[in-house]
Amino acid sequence: MTQIVTLSLFRFDSLLSRLWALTMMGLARPMMARVPDIGFWKLCGSGTGEGFTPLPNTGVYAILATWPDMATARARISNAAVFNRYRARASEDWTLYMSPTSARGDWAGVHPFVSTPETTPGPLAVLTRATVKPSRAARFWRRVPDISARIGADPNVLFKIGIGEVPLLHQVTFSVWPDAATVAQFARTGPHAEAIRAVRDEGWFREELYARFAIAGESGNWSDAAPIASPPHHPQRDAI
Repeated sequence: MTQIVTLSLFRFDSLLSRLWALTMMGLARPMMARVPDIGFWKLCGSGTGEGFTPLPNTGVYAILATWPDMATARARISNAAVFNRYRARASEDWTLYMSPTSARGDWAGVHPFVSTPETTPGPLAVLTRATVKPSRAARFWRRVPDISARIGADPNVLFKIGIGEVPLLHQVTFSVWPDAATVAQFARTGPHAEAIRAVRDEGWFREELYARFAIAGESGNWSDAAPIASPPHHPQRDAI
């Protein structure tokens, strides 16, 4: 069986729904743990601007989870009580279904993604996750605006969002690209390449993980944007 990873995004418009979503960062944990067949999972908030900023976006929250196969993933996302509670209060929600094609590093001391290398052409998602050392946090966030601006200006980015478990210190970047070539071009040049060198030279992170995924499907809606899973060309999609 091929592991499926889901990223579910929920947008909350009213003040009451946003307060509810914030409290669920703690209250939803027991419910998530009881979802049948779920593997690794994380509840995350999001960033403002291009998504990769230390300022929280109080209107967008995310649930990342792993499942043993696609049928199970779709069934649990559709029917599990915790996901239904989020959908009931959200103004819109969207889930991407993905199969890991490569993964290295740890998240909270575990290897969450079981990769199956694929060469199938088409959109792919890139996830980076890091625990920033407190002593290096200021240097890390000084680099972020340049990288964020470059991602925002790149016409190849189909979707982008910055999420995290703990503001400032536990950070996740997630983006969707048309193909591997555009990802490689972005990674090799500009502020991103400079930041990667600084990570290695200055030891910014206590823990880090890098993963790529083939897009296997999607459900829901996000700002009336065209689907990612099927058409070859799409307008850029943002989380905000």
